[in-house]
Order: sequence, then structure tokens, then C-alpha cells
Amino acid sequence: MTATKRPAPAVPGGRPSSDSDPVRVSFRRYAGVRTRVLEVGDPVQDPEQSASRRSLRRRAAAPHVRPSAPRLVLLHGYCDSADTWRPALEQLAAAGIPAIAVDLPGFGDAQPLRPGPMLPQLDAFTTAVVREQAVLGSVVLAGNSLGGTMSLRAAQNSRLPISGVVSIAAPGFVDSWLIRTMARYPLPLRLYSSLPVPVPGFLVRKVAEQLVPRLLYANAASADASQVQRFTALFPDYRATKSRLEQARQLVAELADAYRLDSVKVPLLVVACGKDKLVTAASGRQLHTLVPHSRLLVREDWGHCPQLDDPEEIAELLTYFAASAVRTTQAKRAAASAADGVAEDTAAG
Repeated sequence: MTATKRPAPAVPGGRPSSDSDPVRVSFRRYAGVRTRVLEVGDPVQDPEQSASRRSLRRRAAAPHVRPSAPRLVLLHGYCDSADTWRPALEQLAAAGIPAIAVDLPGFGDAQPLRPGPMLPQLDAFTTAVVREQAVLGSVVLAGNSLGGTMSLRAAQNSRLPISGVVSIAAPGFVDSWLIRTMARYPLPLRLYSSLPVPVPGFLVRKVAEQLVPRLLYANAASADASQVQRFTALFPDYRATKSRLEQARQLVAELADAYRLDSVKVPLLVVACGKDKLVTAASGRQLHTLVPHSRLLVREDWGHCPQLDDPEEIAELLTYFAASAVRTTQAKRAAASAADGVAEDTAAG
């Protein structure tokens, strides 16, 4: 008898799951939060194996050890998950670029955020991810939307071993549609939250199915059905939707004091998207103005999540920027070290 193998369903991004999946999935704990990790390239060694994480750090810091290829850490936006980066991760895997994407606390398969301010919790989480990845090489952070905010906030911390940052559609710089909608809590949202009878779950999901492609993609007609389904699953019923709206209001309030951009010294690439319906391209241009050494890329054909619109080009962009950022950062550190050596010699003389 010959067994018949049924065709495997496609995974987000359109690759049939019968193909060899280059993306490894695991669960780890960062800053006390258990989360899901999508990874390509060399994995971080388990600390319980023969070499401890401490000895790995010593080896990575030793002057005779050549740094490995830049490692990309990819952060998603609000109400998203690491899966938004899966198509780009597949492209990076094909190019031999090590990278990870993580579910931020409160989203995807990560444990929920604790009560209280959100950004400090996300800061601690991002810091832990960066320090882990820095064991194996130079880290370049790339974030979309809320992930862009977290990448910028990490770059403000001079003690973190970050070689560069890519900020894609980070909110909080120009009074965008997103800010106006959530900060001012307009009448439709107030009515929704105060309805005496909850809106049926099927109706909530139906509305989400219509809105998600229009808000996240440059062209709603080209939206990947599996990605849309993943987003709509975040709004299964009235209660969950109301909770997400309240959480979004809190986050927008925190964005008012989120940045100390004069502390950003590492190479920064700002990506602004012309068809972004949530965070306008003007926000990216303003960020570029506030960080004079940054580079600006404006793509008129990209929407709020260009990793969904054009994962191949995003992967290529991240690859080239990461290599350039690492070279620039290493050159600056070498120059600073040489200057310190001259100062010491002068003082000794």
C-alpha cells in the first residue's frame, strides 16, 4: 500500500510548509518574560551546555576574536507578532544573514504585560534580547511601528552593544491619524466602549477583516490572507477589542515622552512609507531632522508594514545597512580607542 501525502498548507508569506523551513521556532525568557522566538542563522548557545553564557561573553569581548556577521534583531509593532517578519526572515536565511524576531510582551505568544507603564517593560525586554544576541556578534536593531519606537529607545542607551538601528514608521513625531484617533478618543470609540450590549464576536472579526488590509498594506488587494487572519485573531470578541483599544490609548500617552534623540549616536536609518495610513511619511522626515547623522529612505509605494508589502527588498535593505553600520561603529570605536591610547601615553610622558 502506498500512503498518500496531503499537500501541506502555506505559511505566512506564501511558502508551502512542505518546503524545508529555514526559520527555527523556540521559546525563551527575557527580563522574566517567556516569549516565542523566530530565528535564522547561528543559534545562541544554550547556557546549560558546555560553555556558559559568561564565557561566551568573555570570548566575544576578547581582542583576538574576530566578530561574526552582523546579527539582526527584528521587533514588530502594536497588536502584531514576530510572524510579521517571517517572510523577510526567509529571505535573510537564503542570504546567510543571522537574525531573530521575537514576540514582544503582551503580543503573539509572549506573556502579558504587567499593570503600569508599558514602555519601561518593553525596554527591559529589548535590552535582554540585545545582550543575548551580542554574545555572537554585532547587533543591529530593526523595528516597525512600536518596534521602531523600542529600537530608538534602545539606541538612546549608550551602554547597550548596538551597532545600528533601522526605524520603520515609528510613531510619536507628527500628529498622525493614529495619534489623533487614540489620544482624542473620538466619538465612535467612546460609543463602542460604552455600548450596554457587547458587539457580537463575528461582527467584530468581520470589521477587522475589512480594516486590517487597508491599514497595514500599501494595497489592500495584495494582502496575504494568512497574515490578515493572524491580525484579526487578536480581536476575537468585544471584550478583547475594548481591552486593546484601552491599551493603545495608554501607549499613545506614553509616546508623548518616549524619546531622547540627542542620545542616539549609532548609525540610524529612518524608513518612511508614502502609503502608510497609520503613521505618515512626515513622521519619518521629522525623525530624520531630529537626528542629523541619520539617513532617510522614503518609499512612496510602501504601507505601514513594508515587511509584508515587500519582504525581499526589506531583507536586502537590512542586510546592506547592517554591514555598513557595523563598519562605521567599529571604525569609531577604533578611533576612540586610539585617541585614548595617545592620551594615556601623553599623560605618562
